[in-house]
Order: sequence, then structure tokens, then C-alpha cells
Amino acid sequence: MKRSVVFVLFFLILGISLGGLYWSQRRTRPTPVSANAIINMAADAQRDLARVPMHFTRISDEQEIAIGGQLAASYAAQAPKLSLEEEALQLYVRRVGAGVSLHAHRRLPYNFHLLPDRNLINAVSLPGGQIYIGEGLLDLIETEDEMANILAHEIEHIDHYHCVERVQVEAKLKSLNLEVVGDLLQIPISLWQAGYNKDEEFEADREGMQLAVATGYSPYGAVETFERFVGLCNEQNIEASDPAQELSQLALQSLTGYFRSHPLPSERLAQANKLIAQEHWEGRKAQRPFHLEYEVHS
Repeated sequence: MKRSVVFVLFFLILGISLGGLYWSQRRTRPTPVSANAIINMAADAQRDLARVPMHFTRISDEQEIAIGGQLAASYAAQAPKLSLEEEALQLYVRRVGAGVSLHAHRRLPYNFHLLPDRNLINAVSLPGGQIYIGEGLLDLIETEDEMANILAHEIEHIDHYHCVERVQVEAKLKSLNLEVVGDLLQIPISLWQAGYNKDEEFEADREGMQLAVATGYSPYGAVETFERFVGLCNEQNIEASDPAQELSQLALQSLTGYFRSHPLPSERLAQANKLIAQEHWEGRKAQRPFHLEYEVHS
């Protein structure tokens, strides 16, 4: 039964693609035709077809939320105590994340956490709405809009079921029972730090920018982050000559892992600029400063 549905979907997608090609050739208004459009359409169809089986075995939102909560509780038990400044950072992340998540497609209980590691230049999303951002990544960015775009990117990994599909695949490979807490605790947080495939990362970039803009943030927050990543990517091979540079190298080594698990920053930057042009967002350049406030209690 499932196989027959997959074949029906495949021929439906193929028919739509061929129909679109036929219609584009029949239009009287001259329009430049590019083979790239057909290639991109075929690639999208292949990607969607590969994900079809997940739609039939997808777990419920309730089960996904429970899995994410159990994983988050396990990771929290291993996390170090936050300093006053780190607590303030976490509150800031939660405030920005809460605003952005209001515009998410899926109505999930999104929760935002700080990973207190200045060498961790990454952000991580778990099933059910649990999102983490490394302190090293917060050290790198300069505006609240950059943070909003990063958190929106992670929300979209959840919104588009990338996270829960990762859990399903991991459970299948390791014969884990998703309803047994002990089995779930075998999934390390490093699995989520590894990123997703290129199509999923690009999808989260595009949809994340849409989400950030819908919340009132500038799409140039994403552009500036990618521009900074392009520069850092070019610095990976710099040799450290003093202690300060050695500390920088630690962060760059972490970032090297990020580049291995994500598309090239130059490709992500090109897509971001293309989306800004398509959506006519060129005038939305104003950004909010990164503004951290915290109280010291005696």
C-alpha cells in the first residue's frame, strides 16, 4: 500500500513538472528558459520523494514533545552551572526566541537554552521545540537581528520535521524504542551538532529568514552572519603565534566542524542575498543592537 502511494506521488510530481515545462513553452510573452530550473525542479522532486516514507511513520506532536523534553532534561543534568552573565545571556536568548517562535508554523512549546561554551560556535535544535545556542556563537554576532535569524533557522529545522526525522532514523539504526526513556538517553547531543543535509540547511536558512522578517527583524542579520562566516572560513589555516591567537584557534577548530556539517558560507550568503532581492527586502537594513542586561544580587 505504501509503495503504491509513493509511486502515485512520484508520477504526480513528474506530471506537474512536465506540465509546467509545457506551459512555459506555450506562453506568448517571451521568457528566458534555463535548464537550471528543470534541474532544480527534479532535485526538489527527488528530495520530496525520498522523504515520503517519513510521512507515513511520523510520530505525533505529543510524542515528539515528550522525546525532546526527555533529551533536554538529560543534557541539562550534565551541563555546568551558569554564571550571572551567562544567566543574563540565556534570558536574552529566551526573550528573542519567544518572539520569533510566535510566528512558527507548528504550535509547539519552544524552549531556548544557552550552551555555556565559548568555543562552541554553533546552534542546535532538538525535536519538540528545544533549541540551544553556543556561547561562542553569541560572542561572534553583533546584533539582535543576527541572533533572531540564527534562532529562526533552528526553529525551522523543527518546523519542517528535520529533527524528528533524524530521531526516527537514529532509532531505526540503533533499534531504539522511542517510548523508552533509557533508549532515548543513548542519543548524544553531538548528533544534533552534526547538522543536516545540504537541502535541509538551505531550507532552514530560507524559511528562517522569512520567520525573522515576519517578527520584525532585518534579513540582513542573516547576511552579516554569513559574511562573518565567510571571513572565518578563510582564516582556518592561520597558525597561532601567541596565547591570544591560540585561544582564537580553539574557536576556529570548533567552527571548522560547523563548516563540515553545513553548506559553504559563501553559498548560504548567495542564497540570502537572492531571497532579499526576490522579496524586495532591500530597504530593511536597520538592525537592533545586541543589548545585554543583567542584575547582580548580593
